Amino acid sequence: MSESKIIEKNGVSESFHQENFRRRSRYTAVFISLAVAFFVIIVVNINSGNVNIPISRILEILFTKTGDPKEVDIIWRIRLPRILMAAMLGGALSLSGFLLQTFFENPIAGPFVLGISSGAKMVVAFTMIFSLSLGYTMNSYSLIAAAFVGSLISIGFILLVSRRVNNNMAALLVAGIMIGYICSAITDFIVTFASDSDIVNLHGWSLGSFSGMSWSNVKITAVVVGITFILTFLCSKPIGAYQLGEAYAQSIGVNIKFFRVALIMLSSLFSATVTAFAGPISFVGIAVPFLIKGALGTSKPIVVIPATFVGGAVFCMFCDLVARLAFAPLELNISTVTSIFGAPVVIYMMINRRRG
Repeated sequence: MSESKIIEKNGVSESFHQENFRRRSRYTAVFISLAVAFFVIIVVNINSGNVNIPISRILEILFTKTGDPKEVDIIWRIRLPRILMAAMLGGALSLSGFLLQTFFENPIAGPFVLGISSGAKMVVAFTMIFSLSLGYTMNSYSLIAAAFVGSLISIGFILLVSRRVNNNMAALLVAGIMIGYICSAITDFIVTFASDSDIVNLHGWSLGSFSGMSWSNVKITAVVVGITFILTFLCSKPIGAYQLGEAYAQSIGVNIKFFRVALIMLSSLFSATVTAFAGPISFVGIAVPFLIKGALGTSKPIVVIPATFVGGAVFCMFCDLVARLAFAPLELNISTVTSIFGAPVVIYMMINRRRG
């Protein structure tokens, strides 16, 4: 090999290593930033509320569960379960959006915009009122199952529409909004036949809220979301191949039909868990994956999946903090706040895509 070729080869190798180092440095910076933001927002959340509790006593309560019984109840029975649920459900909703965007190959795809959350809400409302009318109380797993069925029904309609319109982004958006309106109208119709006590319970939930969470909810959510997250992360390699095209994915042995069904199931399970416990929450599933991919500078699932989950957790904990404190003691529903911060991101994304 000539000297010039050796120099050229060494130069290419050095350039590759430099680029690889810059990429890894960027990933590290993003994950460190997310970790710091996650820790800070948890501290701020647990230290904020209508009852002021000094940090020293909060730490004592967290580690020993001793102190003023009222303060112990506020930290352990109200604030901590709510914070943990906001984190887990926010991460789940963000990953649901990421999986839908991968499936439809469309950045506007999200569980709220496509009407999937509204479908889940409709079936949960129906089953909840029906079971209460018979004198039964639905447990958490029943709520998740009902929301899962509703999510699949909405996704089925979206799939039919997407085939007709060749996955056009604007047409999918309009179809999703229409499905959302239809499901909401059916939900309102169902609620008119509910008793007054049932309507009160449904009203707060149907607007979206992290309030009233219990440790039982936390445990069930941790199991369902944890298992679904692991399955999603294990799909990183086929998701990465699918992003490069179905033909490429098939060439490396990905079963496309099974893989697409898996994406829908995982996304629906994430979305169903969120809707079952917190009601429909808007724009998180679109805005967070877009911001995370922009910050990382890549769409590689192996780094985007965990970053999106943590980013969604931070985003929803922040929005929940604003919902609680902006007009305290009045509390905003969570979808109002997520719309305020998430909708501008979606508009920016659509304008940039249009220009591109």
